[in-house]
Amino acid sequence: MKELYPWLWIAAIAVVFWLLIIRPAARRQREVSALHAALSVGDDVLLTSGVFATIVGAADDHLEVEIAPGVVIHVVRGAVASLRVDHADDTADDTVDDEEQTELTDELDSASAEAGDTAPNDTEER
Repeated sequence: MKELYPWLWIAAIAVVFWLLIIRPAARRQREVSALHAALSVGDDVLLTSGVFATIVGAADDHLEVEIAPGVVIHVVRGAVASLRVDHADDTADDTVDDEEQTELTDELDSASAEAGDTAPNDTEER
């Protein structure tokens, strides 16, 4: 039985390596392949270079993307990192308008005055 302990440790390390390294990498590769296969004309994408673009043409191994009005470049499909998702509706709810900002600033000023804080408030200088 003692001869099996080293082999059990090696097997356990191999299983942990597979679970933590190989399996997630294979899953990521499948997701990227599915993304590249699903690209179509009109999709807004983020390229691996960090440039946002719109697909205006597609071939088997490359895409024509528009990075600015009238500027079309050819890139390989592998240059697409992700589809661009607009969160314009979500960010509109998260913004604080001037009236709310003033109320929050007044609440902070009154709370600091009650606590005996005598430090000047830098928001008044702006």
